[in-house]
Amino acid sequence: MQQYKHLLEPLDLKFTTIKNRVLMGSMHTGLEEAKDGFTKLAAFYKERANGGVGIIVTGGVSPNRLGVLYPGAIKLTNKKEVDKHKIITSSVHDADSKIVLQILHAGRYAFHPFLVAPSRIKAPINKFTPFKLPSFMVNSTIKDYIRCATLAKEAGYDGVEVMGSEGYLINQFITTKTNHRQDKWGGSYENRIRFPVEIVRGIRHAVGENFIIIYRLSLLDLVKDGSSWDEIVILAKAIENAGATIINSGIGWHEAKIPTIATMVPRGVFAFTTKALKEVVNIPVIATNRINTPEIAESILANQNADMVSMARPMLADPHFVLKVISQRVDEINTCIGCNQACLDHVFENKLTSCLVNPVACRETEIVYINPRKIKKIAVIGAGPAGLSCSVTLAKRGHIVTLFDKEPHIGGQFNLAKLIPGKEEFYETLRYFKVQLDKHNVKVVLSTNITTSDIINGEFDEVVISTGIIPRELQIEGINHSKVLGYLDVLKAKKPVGKKVAIIGAGGIGFDVAEYLLHNKATSDKDFTQEWGIDTTLSHRGGLVPPRQLNPIRQIHMFQRTEGKVGKKLGKTTGWIHRESLRKNQVEFHTGISYDKIDDNGLHYTKNNTPHTLDVDNIIICAGQESHTYLATQLKNHNYHKIHIIGGALMARELDAQFAIDNGMKLGLLM
Repeated sequence: MQQYKHLLEPLDLKFTTIKNRVLMGSMHTGLEEAKDGFTKLAAFYKERANGGVGIIVTGGVSPNRLGVLYPGAIKLTNKKEVDKHKIITSSVHDADSKIVLQILHAGRYAFHPFLVAPSRIKAPINKFTPFKLPSFMVNSTIKDYIRCATLAKEAGYDGVEVMGSEGYLINQFITTKTNHRQDKWGGSYENRIRFPVEIVRGIRHAVGENFIIIYRLSLLDLVKDGSSWDEIVILAKAIENAGATIINSGIGWHEAKIPTIATMVPRGVFAFTTKALKEVVNIPVIATNRINTPEIAESILANQNADMVSMARPMLADPHFVLKVISQRVDEINTCIGCNQACLDHVFENKLTSCLVNPVACRETEIVYINPRKIKKIAVIGAGPAGLSCSVTLAKRGHIVTLFDKEPHIGGQFNLAKLIPGKEEFYETLRYFKVQLDKHNVKVVLSTNITTSDIINGEFDEVVISTGIIPRELQIEGINHSKVLGYLDVLKAKKPVGKKVAIIGAGGIGFDVAEYLLHNKATSDKDFTQEWGIDTTLSHRGGLVPPRQLNPIRQIHMFQRTEGKVGKKLGKTTGWIHRESLRKNQVEFHTGISYDKIDDNGLHYTKNNTPHTLDVDNIIICAGQESHTYLATQLKNHNYHKIHIIGGALMARELDAQFAIDNGMKLGLLM
């Protein structure tokens, strides 16, 4: 515990104390609008409170109907809605934690036709154009914020967080990019910050002194015509004087073309902003974005870069994060890998939020570990994501599990993913599963190629086949030419690759191979900030500087059969990052392609009925996967039916670890 003394130190706010320096950041889960959603939210938050987090911030709740994120989204506008929230606050307080309600007005980011904003300027990420708020409605909106805060206090919340960052309504008032008004709410900077300052001042007057007010302040807008650092300091001081208890940091508007939370963003890279802010305000400051381990959190606090750390997605991945630190079980933490696949991607697709590495997240009332009626001896064949998830789940429930794999290491496709620059977080997932296998007494047998006779003649009651996927073979003339390599040849066998490369297949594995071959991803905070044009000196408006020009070490061409955007099946919130990263490295994309042949001259292909020849050193095949079903088929042919098939062996889905882990867990709960 001494190792994490700063992380576990209480924070004295004079009128109340937060028991440690960990804030669970705001996340919209979809439970807010679901059937029995408040009961499910209560269970979700209580699990995190039981896990030791100091204070929780809810997902964004609108102060009025116009500010909701989408039709039917959560709001808190009248006393009838208060009782629902009491279910949440009482459950968190029962678990000895604190919880504050985030008040969020979406402004021009709202996905409905009645959205409003300071000026009639459409957001680039929204199909709707906002109505300009007339002056009287600006005043009424401030009153709505105040009313929402008083209702939150009545509902038992320990405070509120006023969402003033990420490009939502308050942020839209602050910058000239989105505020073209000429009344007292626009023009000078003093006028443009009047809106947030009056909100905070009004809330403090209404709720009294003994109530937490967190203000989420954008420290880097990362958009053109965003705030300057001098302006941010002026706002921070004004917010402090207006009565805020704590300033939480926000990084980047949602429309910014710079990654801020994805896996490839270095851990804790934005803490320089809170370090600078701490020097000019007298209230606690919270660091955020890509803080996912106790080590990085402790370092930020120990170096006085912040007074608290915000971790949102890490609390999806492991609700007992803090408790494991307290009980010196850090190696058992299920680390957030920053993939966005089951959290943010789901939010933007109107699906229920969950977590790739923890499918139980947001399903706490539905997924329950029950002891089996009969303890069975179970063999799991294949130690990829599905097999690992299933094995651990089965063993947790009390079954006797043996996990087999032909490779010398567990992990399956994770062992490829961890090699990709920017995806090193998969090492953490493998560490977590190794610890869990040992903790729950799973017998692991590696470097063993299991045969049908091994299973048929074995002593297992049931067998789980999780043999994963194999690369899809293409029928192209010359496919066996010496220039041709499969992605396994490149990533696993480490075969040499030339300077001029064609990649056939523009799915996830194609993008990963391209990143691997470029070796030009950020390896340090400085590399990352320079590559993406982030101003670490805080001297340029919006936090933007010209990005560093890259000199790629290879010339790469990426091909796909279909027309349209390359990588369209990549994650909704991360696909643009991967495409932009390859563009920065001068990768050329070719769509609507038919492949003719491969020979000494390179790749022959046709586009728009015109034949082309591309002179390359290597052609790398990344054209998808097929289920590896050989063992399952052989067992069925021997009339052995005590088998279950999961993960990629059941359904090849573009190396879909989210499906594999969830599928493995579900079977583990049923057997």
